[in-house]
Amino acid sequence: MAATRLIVMHQNKGKTISQSLKGRVDYAKNEEKTDHGELVSSYACNAEIVDKEFAESKREYLRLTGRKPKGDIIAYQIRQSFKPGEITPEEANRIGYETAMRFTKGEHAFIVATHIDRAHIHNHVIFNSTNLACDRKFRDYWFIALALQKLSDLICLENGLSVIEPRKPSERAKRNPFPKKETFRSFICADIDAALLQKPKDLAEFLKLLMEQGYEIKQGKNLAIRGKGQKRFIRFKSLGEGYTPEDISKIITGEKEQSPDRKENAKHSRGAKREFDLLIDIQEKIKKGKGGGYERWAKVYNIKQLSQALLFLQEHDIRDYATLTERANSASSTFTELTATIKQAEKQLTEISDLKKHIFNYAKTRDVYEQYRKHGYSKKFYEEHREEISIHKAVKKAFSERQGKIPKVKDLNSQYAEVLTEKKKAYSQYRQAKKDMQDYVTAKHNIDMILGEDQRKEQEQKKQKEKESSR
Repeated sequence: MAATRLIVMHQNKGKTISQSLKGRVDYAKNEEKTDHGELVSSYACNAEIVDKEFAESKREYLRLTGRKPKGDIIAYQIRQSFKPGEITPEEANRIGYETAMRFTKGEHAFIVATHIDRAHIHNHVIFNSTNLACDRKFRDYWFIALALQKLSDLICLENGLSVIEPRKPSERAKRNPFPKKETFRSFICADIDAALLQKPKDLAEFLKLLMEQGYEIKQGKNLAIRGKGQKRFIRFKSLGEGYTPEDISKIITGEKEQSPDRKENAKHSRGAKREFDLLIDIQEKIKKGKGGGYERWAKVYNIKQLSQALLFLQEHDIRDYATLTERANSASSTFTELTATIKQAEKQLTEISDLKKHIFNYAKTRDVYEQYRKHGYSKKFYEEHREEISIHKAVKKAFSERQGKIPKVKDLNSQYAEVLTEKKKAYSQYRQAKKDMQDYVTAKHNIDMILGEDQRKEQEQKKQKEKESSR
């Protein structure tokens, strides 16, 4: 598991580029942190003088392009932290090197320093903002940190390491947690639960118990309650599930069991709907690298494909097989429908174009055919105007086979424009639908390869045990 962060390194005010880099590079290469320098690797540069080489590349960039950098960015740093006990220092350094190489596409010099002075092994990757050819700068764009994290997760999965499971914003822990504020409603609900625990024989006795605690009760169409310090009455039905007059009456009569922690229990039940966590299940298979399903799959496919499928499931919050199947089927249906729509539109456009062509040909050959008819369908006239007459006959035949009146060219042009607009709209959705269909179907196929094989293995083992027990 690697927590990855991208940090922009700026030139310090009053210092040269080399001076600004030296302090940070020296910290990364600290011998006490990198096993006496054994855990420092580099690409396209000398780790000993990397600050001077980066500075020289800036001067070469200015000489070749004549462009002065708009900002003061001189380098970038990738911090990559691993789960304690999951990786060796040497492996961490190798993964940091691979991450930097794939992230920069081998176009930027970098060093990788692996620190082992803390419980969690972590990498400091520093790469030059200027490329090796000294004619371009690294392009920093929106969501680049997200792209880096995704790449890091992919590499971790390819190497049998776990990844951090993304959580919804609502589920993320706050930096400064505060105790939940108690409200009148929470106190009332707690007192109602306490009163019900005393097993009142009816609703009247239940309300009496509340009044003994200092509450005012307003009966009528809507049963309401007010405690000390409250300005207004609160209706029982507004207190939430389990606190309506009907629910309370059912608890008193025994038709319904009392659940003081009903809200918490409901939360747990929603979370327990899934029979298993697909992400965790598949991730464990990759991590362990064993099992019948894994062995068969690894012979035919590449571990990178399965890692990509797992990240795809994470990004789309798919944690059970039923959801994956449903979305794959939905994506396939959408793609099929859009394909049919585009084909139908293309057919209509062809028909309209052919009809317009017939109308033009009819108008162009009508006079010749009229003369041909006036000449008594003369063979000599026919031979002289064979092409025009043949075209006219073909158009008349097409018109006779067509049902309904022949539309005007103006109407056909309007119809053509409408169908073309529909086709363009469908085609703009088609590309994304095709991609979604391919992604979902591919992910499902890769997951099926493992799950299906595991089930087959289990069935074979079961049959084998039954066979042995019958002897």
